[in-house]
Amino acid sequence: MRLANGIIIDKEKTFGQLKFSALRREVHVQNEDGTISEEIKERTYDLKCREQGRMIQVSVPANIPLRDFEYNAEVELINPVADTVANATYRGTDIDWYIKCDDLVLKNKGQTPNNPNAAPKK
Repeated sequence: MRLANGIIIDKEKTFGQLKFSALRREVHVQNEDGTISEEIKERTYDLKCREQGRMIQVSVPANIPLRDFEYNAEVELINPVADTVANATYRGTDIDWYIKCDDLVLKNKGQTPNNPNAAPKK
């Protein structure tokens, strides 16, 4: 089961201050034969979240260049959406939440990431 369009998030109330930690993983596209391809589908980053009081993971599409900000740099999510995946079990239902966004940028700064291959945001 999935929510049709996800849940639109009020960034300030939900996250407060977000600080960049690291790239957590890259999700690769699966080939028709079930093997993993070299093509990246999305990247997931670890962010320190003040309002939640813990680290959160946020996924960004692969068409966005790799974000390699300095550790603890304050960042902002562009168009974040929360969604769920629910799986029925013998004991009820397991529900996983995840957060996706269109992009991850430095907050209130016209700076680019430390990655020289990343295109600056305009």
